[in-house]
Amino acid sequence: MTGPVADRRAPEWPAWPLPFIAGLLPLVAAALAYSLSIRLDIVEGCNPFFDGCTSISRAARHGLPNHLFRALVLPAAAVQAICWLMCGTWLRSVGAAPSLMLRALPLLGLAATVFLVLYGTFLGVDGAAYRWMRRYGVVVYFGGTCIAMLIVSDAVHRLASTRSVMAKALVAFSVGLPLLGLANSFAPLFGLNEVAVAALQNTTEWWGGLLFTLFFFALAWLWRASRFAIRFSTDDGLDRGGAARKPAEDRSHGTTGAP
Repeated sequence: MTGPVADRRAPEWPAWPLPFIAGLLPLVAAALAYSLSIRLDIVEGCNPFFDGCTSISRAARHGLPNHLFRALVLPAAAVQAICWLMCGTWLRSVGAAPSLMLRALPLLGLAATVFLVLYGTFLGVDGAAYRWMRRYGVVVYFGGTCIAMLIVSDAVHRLASTRSVMAKALVAFSVGLPLLGLANSFAPLFGLNEVAVAALQNTTEWWGGLLFTLFFFALAWLWRASRFAIRFSTDDGLDRGGAARKPAEDRSHGTTGAP
């Protein structure tokens, strides 16, 4: 066969849009569901981050807001799962040492997103069994994601090369989330009346959701700054190695990224 030799370099796509989408979809879902619920007189209007008049679940429990919320949250769960699967590869590509926690990160992230799917699937469905699945779905999702965030932020904090303002923000978001969880859990012990306790718990739920979004946005920034990319090879299928810091590593196998 004659003619010029074809360029056999594997095409690459930036990976940072994945965590960006993973954070954006739940934010849009909650904002859209809440605004529609106010228009439909399902919930009262207020600033939920400070007034705590309603929870995210209540705002997205009925009618059109419920359908739109689930249509956005369920794909978000899939994208978040992909991000957790790729986080270990990214951390190793920027110099993180292999550890038991990093090896457990993909499974932990997958478990958390499975429970997000459980929560989103049964939100708005009546019945005691469904209420139980919703309640434990959101609890395990929040808890599992919180632990995954702490693992990632700890690994980032240990890397001198990633100690940027955004890396510090990643750590702050990860530390703030368990503090909100403690406030939510111990709210009944603060000596408040039932209405005030409910408002405090609703407020921490909204702030917790916002911290999730900000964490994924910060992760997207770091992936973009390190030029973390997905490489596909027509010869070897999905390229499963680290990004090339040296030209000699261009043909290593795997999802790739380079700081």
